[in-house]
Amino acid sequence: MKKTLPILGAVLKSTVVAAAGILFLISTALGTKTKPFEPVFQPSLEIFKAVDAVKVDGDLSDRAWMSAGRADNFVERSPGENVEPEVYTEALITYDDDKLYVAFVCHDDPATIRATMCQRDQFYGDDAVCLLVDTYGDAAWAYEFFVNPYGIQKDYLWSSIAGEDPGYDLIWESAAKITDSGYQVEMAIPFTSMRFPNKEVQSWKVDFWRNRPRDSYKQFSWAAYDRNEQCWACQWGTVDGITNVRPGKGVELLPTVVGNQYGQLADMDDPNSAFDNSDPDGEFSIGGKYAISSDLTVEAAYNPDFSQIESDAAQIDVNTTIALFYPERRPFFQEGSDIFRTLFNSFYTRMVNDPQFAAKLTGRTQRNSIGFMTALDENTPYMIPLHESSIILNSKKSLVNAFRGIRTVGSDSKLGFILTDRRWTEGGSGSIAAVDYDIRLSNVYSIDGQWILSHTDEPHDTGLTEGLEGLRFDDGKHTVAFDGESYFGHAFITRFLRFSRNWNFGFDYNQVSPSYRTQTGYDPTMNYRNADGWQNYTFRFDDGILESIRPGFFWQYRWNFNGIPKSGQINLNTTANFRIAQSYAGLSYNRSGERVAGIWFDDLWMLDLDVGSNLTAEIGYDFSVRHGTNVARRLLVKGDETGIFFGLDLKPFDRLVIEPWVNYLRSTNHETGEELYEGYIARSRFRYQVNRQFSVRLVVQYNDFAERWEVDPLFTYRLSPFSVFYIGSTYDYDNMIEPTSEQKSWELSSRQFFMKLSYLFQI
Repeated sequence: MKKTLPILGAVLKSTVVAAAGILFLISTALGTKTKPFEPVFQPSLEIFKAVDAVKVDGDLSDRAWMSAGRADNFVERSPGENVEPEVYTEALITYDDDKLYVAFVCHDDPATIRATMCQRDQFYGDDAVCLLVDTYGDAAWAYEFFVNPYGIQKDYLWSSIAGEDPGYDLIWESAAKITDSGYQVEMAIPFTSMRFPNKEVQSWKVDFWRNRPRDSYKQFSWAAYDRNEQCWACQWGTVDGITNVRPGKGVELLPTVVGNQYGQLADMDDPNSAFDNSDPDGEFSIGGKYAISSDLTVEAAYNPDFSQIESDAAQIDVNTTIALFYPERRPFFQEGSDIFRTLFNSFYTRMVNDPQFAAKLTGRTQRNSIGFMTALDENTPYMIPLHESSIILNSKKSLVNAFRGIRTVGSDSKLGFILTDRRWTEGGSGSIAAVDYDIRLSNVYSIDGQWILSHTDEPHDTGLTEGLEGLRFDDGKHTVAFDGESYFGHAFITRFLRFSRNWNFGFDYNQVSPSYRTQTGYDPTMNYRNADGWQNYTFRFDDGILESIRPGFFWQYRWNFNGIPKSGQINLNTTANFRIAQSYAGLSYNRSGERVAGIWFDDLWMLDLDVGSNLTAEIGYDFSVRHGTNVARRLLVKGDETGIFFGLDLKPFDRLVIEPWVNYLRSTNHETGEELYEGYIARSRFRYQVNRQFSVRLVVQYNDFAERWEVDPLFTYRLSPFSVFYIGSTYDYDNMIEPTSEQKSWELSSRQFFMKLSYLFQI
């Protein structure tokens, strides 16, 4: 009997342990929890090296996942605040000598999952998971890796100065599978694609997210978040245990062949003129990248391919007098793109237009980031800022250099500088020197700013500025014409900000002197001092149709260096989000006055309404209308203006996306009712994904102001962000007047065929 009792006890104990294990497995499979829910702030996880290989196929049957680190206890971070999610999510993480591996198990009703088969970076509104990684742990910059339930990738580079950069691309693997109980995702990120400290044991700030768009766009996270802490990256969890890994020190080579053939009417004013076809032309370029160390990367390119697969969407410029700003999408600028960002756009990379040669050095240590770029630009754009407008010229060949440095101070503060210089081969230069700061005063308060000194040595070539001889600036001290003048200028900005759970506000003062000019940045006007402030308060609701409402106001006053008022406005606004089809609505009322060409226009007002929603997984829309009294700047009269925008996101099935939109603008004379201008731009983009590599895209655009149709078909075969083949064409049709009959007809005015082949070799 004495021997029997210990045996029975051991059997009972083993039975209890086995039952507990079975219950745990069952609860995991069913997506339920065995312990009370409690959000965890800044969680931690220790992981171990995988003992077996991982095949990235979305299956999760590899033995390596059995010993991987497990992160669960996800919270709903938005719109709820650290509440228990309605579905269960688990993330797994491990590594080997070459790669970081992450998997997600997302429980859900598979019939409700939203997913799009498309090119990388082009899904939105889908179910998705995300890995966030800050390898240096200083909340200065971080990687974001998204994957949807079809395994399609999207990656961003986030920086505390500029936010997310959607044009950033890395080489990594992903796969996913929709299952009977939801979907699961696998990622494999090569250490050669990442930058991290050069030390034996890594400790990275990490968070795992899951996006679940239904009636509300819900977001779940491993780490709980305090909305009274404005540093979001500071609140991520910590992953320890990655040891003896190194980023690659090999060489990447990216040869590219680009070909094109142009054609256009010999006389663009005569539709009956001959259509001149140029001879086919082609160029070869090669770029290379070498990771000198885990902290330092050098990149160079000869005749770099600065082409863009997608043309810029047209913008209505009928009532603007300044140069338009377009986002950067060209691959060469991606490595270290966050480093060169500043509050003023001191280095606007699209001012590097057509380089014959370009090189770049970027590096990061534990608390320092540096970046240097040089390029020989064959066709240099030159921006001349004026009081209320800007002029863009082609100023021939130049050498441009930019040097940037940032140091993290304390837990989330930064100090930086930037030096840029442009030298024209035929004489003249433009240089700036700037310092900037971003100081965290508390969890909710911060102050940031930038001070810039510029020096301009104009080219001595009045032929480039023909017709501008009579224009002067800085109280007549200088001419706009390129007559070799030399002068200094300065600019300054500072902001005081509060971001919290409910009450947010900001105050901003900035100024640009009359003689400030930068040839590497985007500063289209000068001679102003500007003060503004904004405030809003967010009310959140735990249940009901209304999810949140945010009333706020904005004020602004601008004057020049002589104390003459330039503009002023007060804006009252509110936005609301609803728990119905991810719907939103916004309403604002603006009262303002503005001085244009020396004439003061008062009693200006504008009422704006914006609404939109994702009605289903297949249909979404955005609609806005504005009406009021504005200044017709080119005509110098007060006009009653109406603007309407309507856009649709249509997905008839998961491989086809149709995105039509129209932007309409009309203005009539406020006194007489005479029409001042009226027109619209309509654009539709059709995207069909045959498989993960091959896609077809068609863009059709009509510009009513210019009376021009544009038709742009494109075929793309993409193995990776950098290994790609595409072939396409552009067709422009203008509504032209027949010289003999004075009747208009649509004629093909210009056309281009183009192709590109590039392949990334990693050695």
